[in-house]
Amino acid sequence: MTITAFAEPADSAAYFAARLAFHTDVADVHAALTAGRADFTLVDSRSTAAWDQGHVPGAVHMPTADIPRLAAGQLDPAIPVVVYCWGPGCDGATRAALALARLGYRVKEMLGGIEYWIREGYEVETWEGRSARDPDPLTAPVGAADCGC
Repeated sequence: MTITAFAEPADSAAYFAARLAFHTDVADVHAALTAGRADFTLVDSRSTAAWDQGHVPGAVHMPTADIPRLAAGQLDPAIPVVVYCWGPGCDGATRAALALARLGYRVKEMLGGIEYWIREGYEVETWEGRSARDPDPLTAPVGAADCGC
């Protein structure tokens, strides 16, 4: 079996630059939040029941279906938005990002969603307080602060 044709370097650079303009990952969001240098609002686009199971501390709860009604009252249009949903098997964050972009917000999707947030050992918040699980060695580096990428 052969690999399909490779793109030209300039096309590859344009594609990967575009991906970085539209996506971020949980490690970068966590680093920005914990360093106090988050220049964005983090939005959890899941249902209330899902939010209650656990969410990223400091996130704004805005279910995707409610974005057209709630965005103007809860988000500053001058501040970019990062959205997340359940995880890589869910398009909820993509739908939320689309809804926000259509309303005029600059937006990125947090790849991995709450699933990878939890799997990387970051804190979640519920009505009972904050908690974290041990990092999953299949998704987070063992014995290192980051993956080195």
